[in-house]
Amino acid sequence: PGKIAGWAGAAAGATVGAGVAVVGIPAALWAAGFTAGGIAAGSLAAKLMSIAALANGGGVVTGSLVAILQSIGAAGLSGAAQAALISAGAALGSLF
Repeated sequence: PGKIAGWAGAAAGATVGAGVAVVGIPAALWAAGFTAGGIAAGSLAAKLMSIAALANGGGVVTGSLVAILQSIGAAGLSGAAQAALISAGAALGSLF
């Protein structure tokens, strides 16, 4: 693509990446039951936590998928993770 099209695609991709990082992922995790107050009873997150606990002798292992998703659900994505998603969006957008 031309330089202008490449810049426009990169800008659009960065915007989409920012939206995913700041709004999309936290909203999806909240909808699944990974909330700031903990895992919501009866949710998909609760089912995943139950499966993880059964598989690990009664507890959820630090660093497991469930633990990571709950951390993101409670605190959001780190600045580094947000920057990575924005950069990836810009890179993909520049291809179009």
